[in-house]
Amino acid sequence: MSQNKTQNESVGPYESGEAAETADGGPRPEPLRFFGTTWLTHDGGYAARRAAVAVGSLAAAVGACLLLRFAYQGLTIADASPFIGILVIVMFSVCSAIAFRRTWESFSKRPVDRAREEQLRSLKGIGFIGSLVAYFLRSLTEAPGERLRRTEYEMAVARYERRRTTRTGNPAARKTNRPKRPRRK
Repeated sequence: MSQNKTQNESVGPYESGEAAETADGGPRPEPLRFFGTTWLTHDGGYAARRAAVAVGSLAAAVGACLLLRFAYQGLTIADASPFIGILVIVMFSVCSAIAFRRTWESFSKRPVDRAREEQLRSLKGIGFIGSLVAYFLRSLTEAPGERLRRTEYEMAVARYERRRTTRTGNPAARKTNRPKRPRRK
């Protein structure tokens, strides 16, 4: 990565140097919510977890829609003006669309501006149905965020291997066939 990153730009865990390392010093895969590191080799019940995430996010989205319907019915029972009813529908629709788009984009790239993401947190909270739908749709093809993490991990492993094997003077990478000399006393 470039050294010219601004303070607001976000970097992946491997570019920032914050990634955990394995026992041999190589990069360790970043865990995903609900999946841990099973996304790397698709083991440990990965398929069952993906199905559970898809069903769970869809059920949560349907439940949330029912809850919003009851809230809207409460507005009509309270004889609120039609303008308020339309305003509530438009607000939830726009917030859900923005939350869907932001959540969907977060599966393929890291947010560029963390401060802006923090400002949009309440808006994404209001449009939580959009986030749930994005999570459902992505879990039909892969673990949400898997492609991004896999790309970053593979690049980090390649960088690690290049660094480890091409360095001159790296005793761990040197293979010598000559026997060790006995120590002098």
